[in-house]
Amino acid sequence: MKTVPTTNTAAHPEHVARLRLKPTAPATGHVDGAWWPASRDLATELPFLLVVLAVQLERVERVTYNLTAWPPAPLRLAVESGKVRLEGFHSQHTDTVTVIGTAGRRRLTLLVVPPETEPDLAHRLLMAAAHRDSTGDIETLLAAG
Repeated sequence: MKTVPTTNTAAHPEHVARLRLKPTAPATGHVDGAWWPASRDLATELPFLLVVLAVQLERVERVTYNLTAWPPAPLRLAVESGKVRLEGFHSQHTDTVTVIGTAGRRRLTLLVVPPETEPDLAHRLLMAAAHRDSTGDIETLLAAG
């Protein structure tokens, strides 16, 4: 079991979590928002995302992802709030990650905007996925950009 130590107190601009979440309301749609990572390196990108999501989830316990969409990742990741278990599945949609926290075992499923996406398109995808009335599935959201 390999744990990757991480410090994330002073984020460089390219590693600031590029994230949009739906407003707090009854859950609708297939995703709770969208994330545009700067790379496909989960060990590098997740700490910045998890700092932001910890506000809603208290402490993040686990992150699930698609095994084919990301290069090999450690089984555990050390972040400011503790260790987070990373679990890859072939069955998870390739364009999502799910973040599970301790606050009532709450989970957030995020559309992953590919890192290489042009900024204007990425912004449109982030906004569409996070819109209060967004109920589209992953393919519909990605096609709408």
